[in-house]
Amino acid sequence: PREEVAYVTCTYNNLGICQPDFLATVDLDPCSPCYGQVVHRLPMTHLKDELHASGWGKSCSCCDSSTRRKNKLILPSLISSRVYVVDVGSQCRKPSICKTIEPEEIFQKCNKAYLNVPRCLPSGDVVIANMGDAAGKEKDGFIVLDGDTFDLKGNWEKGCEVPPTGYDFWYQQCHNVLISSAGVDPRSLRCGFCPDDYGKGVFGRRLNVWNLSCHTLTNYFDLGEDSLPLSVKFLHNPNAAEGYVSCALSGLIYRFFKDNWAVEEVIRIPDKLVTGWIMDRMPAFPSNIVLSEDDRYLYVSNWLHGDIRQYELSRNCKPKLVGQVFVGGSILRGGCVTVCKDEELKCQPEPLVVKCKTVHGGPCKMQLSLDGKRLYVTNSFYSAWDKQFYPELVREGSVMLQIDVDTENGGLTVNENFLVDFGKEPHGPCLAHEIHFPTGDCTT
Repeated sequence: PREEVAYVTCTYNNLGICQPDFLATVDLDPCSPCYGQVVHRLPMTHLKDELHASGWGKSCSCCDSSTRRKNKLILPSLISSRVYVVDVGSQCRKPSICKTIEPEEIFQKCNKAYLNVPRCLPSGDVVIANMGDAAGKEKDGFIVLDGDTFDLKGNWEKGCEVPPTGYDFWYQQCHNVLISSAGVDPRSLRCGFCPDDYGKGVFGRRLNVWNLSCHTLTNYFDLGEDSLPLSVKFLHNPNAAEGYVSCALSGLIYRFFKDNWAVEEVIRIPDKLVTGWIMDRMPAFPSNIVLSEDDRYLYVSNWLHGDIRQYELSRNCKPKLVGQVFVGGSILRGGCVTVCKDEELKCQPEPLVVKCKTVHGGPCKMQLSLDGKRLYVTNSFYSAWDKQFYPELVREGSVMLQIDVDTENGGLTVNENFLVDFGKEPHGPCLAHEIHFPTGDCTT
């Protein structure tokens, strides 16, 4: 069935508003009088958590449908390292917190912190990637929650030296492999982006290969200094031994595949030479990638330049760009940045206005409907970096947009009738990030 509800993580961290983060329930039913509105807000129990990524626990059968419905949403906190387990099955439009794991327990039992992406493994347990240790130093790895009770079980990795940094991961059970990306040294998170950090090991460079059943690191690939590998996605086909990883600062997207596991560069989004910015060269910053359920299309959000890209995938050849749309970014016409040299565009794109609201920030997190026809996007990457690169976004709040997708020939179009304005929240503008649908989505 078509998605009717979305759960969106929202934060007030770094915004100067003394309110807890919350989970927003957004109405996606075009026939509803509340279409495109936040219909429920679930506040967290503490301040300054920085809700960021989210993911599902085990699914359960719907009583009125043959589909598999999710009933527990896992919300790790990037800064506080607290974990919330949210019940979305009892009341779909009014979720509630059913369990909280305090950071002190995670520090003592696992020596892990800066929690990011959660995923449910084939065993039913939930694994959460982390970016550092309890002292704030860089340290990759994963913590494990029991799939039924959501009690903290300990660390996932066994008897091996963990990589220096971590961020995202994906797995393929049929090939007994888990692939994880590198991310950022957590000590730099609170300070924001600094050009002087280049060449100092602050930005990750590794793509890590793990044995899924043994929980051990078997190999890694060096994707280049300061490449910053972030989003990792396997093809949905469980027999396919390949996937993609986006590198934010190098603008490269690599395909990884099972040939004793190897990587190859398949997409390069060039930098732009600019004036009026913090550097004279603006990287592309592909912050997120999503694969359609049929593995035909790859979507890329280009957070700094401001565009969303649709690539058609075909066997044994490079992805082909078939759709592109600008939904904000740092190079808009009339802004403070002037593009001096651009390998792709002849002129700077126009600002986007939807339902009388100018969209600030750049596209970050995406979620695709199961039929592939609707791509939803939010425009917050991380509060400290948002504040630095897009001050208007912090002042006016995030938005959630819908991009209409041509699934036959390729093509992207902004839906002018849909806008979720997180600048009109009761406690003030907030930043919106991860999106999930309870009836299933393309990133789960």
